[in-house]
Amino acid sequence: MTMEKSALASLAAALLLPVAGCYPERLATRYADLPEYGWDENNGAVLEKSGGPEEDAKVRIRLREIENATDAVYRLNAGDKISIRVFGHENMNLETRISPDGYIGMMLAGQVKLGGKTIAEATQAIRAGLEKYMRNPVVGLNMVEISSETATISGACAKPGMYSISDSTRVADLYAMAGGTSVRLFNGVDVDAADLSRSFIVRNGEMLPVDVEKAVREGDIDHNLHIRKGDYMFIEQRMEASVTICGAVERPHRRLFEHGIGLIEMLTYAGWMKDTRWSHAILIRNGLSNPEMYKIDIDAILAGTGRNVLLKPNDIIYIPHDDISEYNVFVKKLMPTAQLVNLLTSRITAFSP
Repeated sequence: MTMEKSALASLAAALLLPVAGCYPERLATRYADLPEYGWDENNGAVLEKSGGPEEDAKVRIRLREIENATDAVYRLNAGDKISIRVFGHENMNLETRISPDGYIGMMLAGQVKLGGKTIAEATQAIRAGLEKYMRNPVVGLNMVEISSETATISGACAKPGMYSISDSTRVADLYAMAGGTSVRLFNGVDVDAADLSRSFIVRNGEMLPVDVEKAVREGDIDHNLHIRKGDYMFIEQRMEASVTICGAVERPHRRLFEHGIGLIEMLTYAGWMKDTRWSHAILIRNGLSNPEMYKIDIDAILAGTGRNVLLKPNDIIYIPHDDISEYNVFVKKLMPTAQLVNLLTSRITAFSP
């Protein structure tokens, strides 16, 4: 265990030292000069560098095209349950399932192959079998149960497998059929194993532009497409990630990342801020080797004029003591400190909402 801890500390130091050396030249400024973390006022989503409203609009147009595409004419398959009615010959009416080899057995008509036929073609096949014994038989065929319409879900779900679907089955429904996310033990705590943001759906060999997380967690109607026969959904397994808070807080720590954790939640689990803290938090994103840094107005959030910021995996929140330090001092205060090295090599604390 000591050797493992030493190796982790060496790795952290190797990551931190280059950062400490390059910061003063690249970012010699004040905290106040950092960009403010922005919001899209139309939907409350954090503005990101990639994608944006235009890209999202294109994706939604494509999703609607997929949703409105006309399905091919349905063909009967093994396991489908059908109802057959012969006008004027009620004794010949029956409900039956199509056999694994595609046949049904019917009085007078005998064994009739219906598998692979449309309803109109199947009706004509039954009529042809009866015409040997009846004049102008009038036959009606209706679907009772479609058992051959299935879709598959696998990966980090509780009950992966093949499920029967109907015309009303959507992405979120298939996920629910599979029991939602699977659970596994991490550091002695049960955690969700699924990463919906990286999960995907394949249809006819094409990966659909569906955001499974939006479909399941937000009920986004565009992304919550109807599932079609043969669709394959893969629930990606979550890679263990953490979020870290340090600086002017009572209990600096690192904890397991969970969907929905935000700045205020991290402050709460850190025992809140010290009285000497600055009005803004510093968000460090994309790691320490090539970080993006933003300031977040904590006072505005607490006053109700700002919004809580949802965190992403591996985000670091730093609560400065003041706004008088330049980045060369910031680097000395944060990057190479024993506090951060200890945090990055410590056991992760699980987040319990």
